[in-house]
Amino acid sequence: MLTHQRKPVCLSLVSTDLPIWSVVETAATLYQKDRERFDVLLNEPSVRGWQPHFTHNDSGTVQTENSSRLLWLEISPYRTIITMQERGALSYRHLLERGMYGISRYWLRSDDPHEPLQQIRLRNYTRSLTLVSRPFLRHLRLEYELWTGKVRLGRYVLNLEIHQ
Repeated sequence: MLTHQRKPVCLSLVSTDLPIWSVVETAATLYQKDRERFDVLLNEPSVRGWQPHFTHNDSGTVQTENSSRLLWLEISPYRTIITMQERGALSYRHLLERGMYGISRYWLRSDDPHEPLQQIRLRNYTRSLTLVSRPFLRHLRLEYELWTGKVRLGRYVLNLEIHQ
Protein backbone atom coordinates (compact mmCIF):
# COMPACT_ATOMS: atom_id res chain seq x y z
CA MET A 1 0.00 0.00 0.00
CA LEU A 2 2.55 2.60 -1.05
CA THR A 3 0.84 5.88 -1.85
CA HIS A 4 2.33 9.35 -2.09
CA GLN A 5 1.20 12.93 -2.20
CA ARG A 6 2.70 16.41 -2.13
CA LYS A 7 1.66 18.60 0.84
CA PRO A 8 2.75 21.85 2.49
CA VAL A 9 4.53 21.23 5.81
CA CYS A 10 5.91 23.20 8.72
CA LEU A 11 8.94 21.68 10.47
CA SER A 12 10.25 23.30 13.65
CA LEU A 13 13.06 22.47 16.05
CA VAL A 14 13.24 24.24 19.41
CA SER A 15 15.56 23.72 22.35
CA THR A 16 13.89 24.04 25.74
CA ASP A 17 17.11 25.04 27.49
CA LEU A 18 19.35 26.58 24.81
CA PRO A 19 18.83 29.53 22.42
CA ILE A 20 18.14 27.26 19.42
CA TRP A 21 15.05 27.75 17.27
CA SER A 22 14.45 26.92 13.62
CA VAL A 23 11.33 26.80 11.43
CA VAL A 24 11.05 25.62 7.83
CA GLU A 25 7.87 25.94 5.79
CA THR A 26 8.02 24.10 2.48
CA ALA A 27 6.38 21.40 0.40
CA ALA A 28 7.12 17.76 1.14
CA THR A 29 6.44 14.44 -0.52
CA LEU A 30 4.65 12.03 1.82
CA TYR A 31 4.78 8.30 1.26
CA GLN A 32 2.36 6.11 3.18
CA LYS A 33 3.93 2.66 3.48
CA ASP A 34 1.13 1.12 5.49
CA ARG A 35 -1.49 2.28 7.98
CA GLU A 36 0.98 3.73 10.49
CA ARG A 37 4.31 4.01 8.65
CA PHE A 38 5.30 7.04 6.59
CA ASP A 39 8.27 8.57 4.82
CA VAL A 40 8.46 12.35 4.45
CA LEU A 41 10.98 13.92 2.06
CA LEU A 42 11.60 17.64 1.90
CA ASN A 43 14.23 20.07 0.71
CA GLU A 44 15.41 22.45 3.38
CA PRO A 45 17.26 25.50 2.08
CA SER A 46 20.79 25.93 3.42
CA VAL A 47 21.45 28.82 5.73
CA ARG A 48 23.16 31.46 3.61
CA GLY A 49 26.68 32.24 4.71
CA TRP A 50 26.83 29.42 7.24
CA GLN A 51 27.98 26.42 5.19
CA PRO A 52 29.63 27.47 1.95
CA HIS A 53 30.04 24.87 -0.78
CA PHE A 54 33.33 24.46 -2.56
CA THR A 55 34.35 23.11 -5.91
CA HIS A 56 37.87 22.00 -6.64
CA ASN A 57 39.51 22.72 -9.94
CA ASP A 58 43.07 22.95 -11.30
CA SER A 59 43.53 26.51 -10.10
CA GLY A 60 42.42 25.81 -6.51
CA THR A 61 39.29 25.88 -4.40
CA VAL A 62 36.36 28.07 -5.44
CA GLN A 63 33.33 28.80 -3.27
CA THR A 64 30.02 28.15 -5.03
CA GLU A 65 26.39 28.92 -4.22
CA ASN A 66 24.71 27.13 -1.31
CA SER A 67 22.36 24.31 -2.26
CA SER A 68 19.39 22.82 -0.49
CA ARG A 69 19.55 19.94 1.94
CA LEU A 70 17.51 16.77 1.60
CA LEU A 71 15.70 15.86 4.81
CA TRP A 72 14.15 12.39 5.05
CA LEU A 73 11.96 11.30 7.98
CA GLU A 74 10.96 7.64 8.41
CA ILE A 75 8.02 7.74 10.82
CA SER A 76 6.12 5.11 12.78
CA PRO A 77 4.25 5.31 16.13
CA TYR A 78 7.29 4.02 18.04
CA ARG A 79 10.36 5.07 16.06
CA THR A 80 11.49 7.92 13.84
CA ILE A 81 14.68 8.09 11.80
CA ILE A 82 15.75 11.53 10.59
CA THR A 83 18.41 11.77 7.89
CA MET A 84 19.80 14.98 6.43
CA GLN A 85 22.07 14.79 3.39
CA GLU A 86 23.90 17.70 1.88
CA ARG A 87 26.76 18.01 -0.56
CA GLY A 88 28.35 20.51 1.81
CA ALA A 89 30.11 20.10 5.11
CA LEU A 90 27.51 18.35 7.29
CA SER A 91 25.13 15.38 7.20
CA TYR A 92 23.41 13.60 10.08
CA ARG A 93 21.16 10.71 11.09
CA HIS A 94 19.12 10.43 14.30
CA LEU A 95 17.51 7.18 15.43
CA LEU A 96 14.79 8.16 17.91
CA GLU A 97 12.67 5.52 19.67
CA ARG A 98 10.18 6.34 22.43
CA GLY A 99 11.60 5.71 25.92
CA MET A 100 14.93 4.46 24.54
CA TYR A 101 18.46 5.69 24.04
CA GLY A 102 19.38 5.96 20.38
CA ILE A 103 22.30 7.10 18.26
CA SER A 104 22.79 10.48 16.61
CA ARG A 105 25.59 10.55 14.03
CA TYR A 106 27.01 13.63 12.35
CA TRP A 107 29.39 13.44 9.39
CA LEU A 108 31.71 16.37 8.76
CA ARG A 109 33.44 16.89 5.44
CA SER A 110 36.66 18.86 5.15
CA ASP A 111 37.59 21.18 2.29
CA ASP A 112 39.83 18.45 0.87
CA PRO A 113 37.68 16.03 -1.19
CA HIS A 114 40.29 13.26 -0.77
CA GLU A 115 40.13 13.35 3.03
CA PRO A 116 37.70 10.84 4.63
CA LEU A 117 34.56 12.03 6.41
CA GLN A 118 34.90 12.68 10.12
CA GLN A 119 32.12 11.25 12.32
CA ILE A 120 30.73 12.54 15.60
CA ARG A 121 28.58 10.04 17.48
CA LEU A 122 26.20 11.15 20.25
CA ARG A 123 23.47 9.45 22.23
CA ASN A 124 19.90 10.67 22.33
CA TYR A 125 17.04 9.83 24.65
CA THR A 126 13.48 10.12 23.33
CA ARG A 127 11.16 11.35 26.06
CA SER A 128 8.03 11.27 23.94
CA LEU A 129 6.91 10.55 20.40
CA THR A 130 3.39 11.65 19.44
CA LEU A 131 1.95 10.78 16.03
CA VAL A 132 -1.42 11.82 14.59
CA SER A 133 -1.97 9.72 11.50
CA ARG A 134 -5.66 9.02 11.01
CA PRO A 135 -6.54 8.75 8.16
CA PHE A 136 -3.27 10.27 6.86
CA LEU A 137 -0.16 11.68 8.52
CA ARG A 138 -1.02 15.06 10.05
CA HIS A 139 1.33 15.71 12.96
CA LEU A 140 4.54 14.42 14.57
CA ARG A 141 6.01 15.70 17.83
CA LEU A 142 9.30 14.40 19.24
CA GLU A 143 10.80 15.43 22.57
CA TYR A 144 14.37 14.25 23.02
CA GLU A 145 17.72 14.94 24.68
CA LEU A 146 21.21 14.81 23.17
CA TRP A 147 24.05 13.39 25.27
CA THR A 148 27.81 13.01 24.99
CA GLY A 149 29.05 10.69 27.72
CA LYS A 150 27.40 11.94 30.92
CA VAL A 151 26.90 15.53 29.68
CA ARG A 152 23.49 16.53 28.37
CA LEU A 153 23.74 18.79 25.31
CA GLY A 154 20.17 20.04 25.54
CA ARG A 155 16.52 19.08 25.32
CA TYR A 156 14.76 19.51 22.00
CA VAL A 157 11.26 19.47 20.55
CA LEU A 158 10.82 18.63 16.88
CA ASN A 159 7.39 19.37 15.46
CA LEU A 160 6.16 18.39 11.98
CA GLU A 161 2.76 19.67 10.86
CA ILE A 162 1.23 18.51 7.57
CA HIS A 163 -1.25 21.03 6.18
CA GLN A 164 -4.26 19.39 4.58
